[in-house]
Amino acid sequence: MTDLDRFTTTALVAGELAAIESFTERWLANRRLSEATRTAYRHDVGLWTTWCAERDVDLLRATFLHVNERAREFEETPTRHGRPPAPSTVARRISAVSIWYDFLAKLAAVPTNPAKIAERPVVDRDYSPTVGFTAAEATAMLGVAAAGDRWLGAAAPPMAAMLVDLGVRVSDLCTLDVEHLGHRDGHRVVHLLQMKGGKRRTRSMPPAVAKLVDAYLAHRAAQAGVPVDRLTGPLFVTLTRERIDRHEVYRFVKRLAKAAGMPNWHQISTHSFRHAWNTIARDSGTDLEDRQHALGHKDPRTTQRYDRDRDNLDRDPSFLVAAATSGS
Repeated sequence: MTDLDRFTTTALVAGELAAIESFTERWLANRRLSEATRTAYRHDVGLWTTWCAERDVDLLRATFLHVNERAREFEETPTRHGRPPAPSTVARRISAVSIWYDFLAKLAAVPTNPAKIAERPVVDRDYSPTVGFTAAEATAMLGVAAAGDRWLGAAAPPMAAMLVDLGVRVSDLCTLDVEHLGHRDGHRVVHLLQMKGGKRRTRSMPPAVAKLVDAYLAHRAAQAGVPVDRLTGPLFVTLTRERIDRHEVYRFVKRLAKAAGMPNWHQISTHSFRHAWNTIARDSGTDLEDRQHALGHKDPRTTQRYDRDRDNLDRDPSFLVAAATSGS
């Protein structure tokens, strides 16, 4: 028996939460995941292991009945907004536990995965609760960012431009280094190295975005007293010169939306920018394949779900069919 096998079987049977947390970290370290996904998995698995510990349920002998019981309790627990959790949230938590047990099964610590056959709520794959915004609202937010930001200073305009005009993930934005910028085929490019699922994408920055990024680099270089080509480290930093994090970006987009006069500003999230980017790109004639590639989606259905205007009745293909068959 290996050290990890002994650690798994003894710690999990004993129900020692500290040891279980350590095991979970080993599991996460074994997978290629974004930091946001690691955080979500860590939280979801932690809820499950705590629930089992409170009920003296042996984690290595838990059955699908236990997973179902936990799911039913969760479904009946109101969120901080007073509403029941969304089916997608319940399904995600069961999925996280299932992936965790898959790792245990590979270590031969459990004979089967109890979460794999647990009942999961029906999730509408075409539905997304994320609120998008229009091209006009995007322009307004860029204008607000251009005027500066009290907390992010000179980083505000290029950050807003990357969110709006490139639709980058917040995790990508936060992990970008100066070294991830470059030139290729006559384009100013950014290499998004930490995209979800370990994918790598080289995105071309439109001239307006590149101009803002390069102006920001010149500002940073002047502050540091070095040439631009000597800059290294995080691309976007706070006023205290620390790497931005997702919480800073989240607060930033709220400020942008509110200052832009958007009535639903409190519903705008960092993910709203990806939905808006996809919708604006589709309205501008970009085909699905190119949008899917740019957004880094494995499944085109995900890209289609990001289209916030897909239910617009004016887009019904029946109008084109009727025009083609009218004989006029």
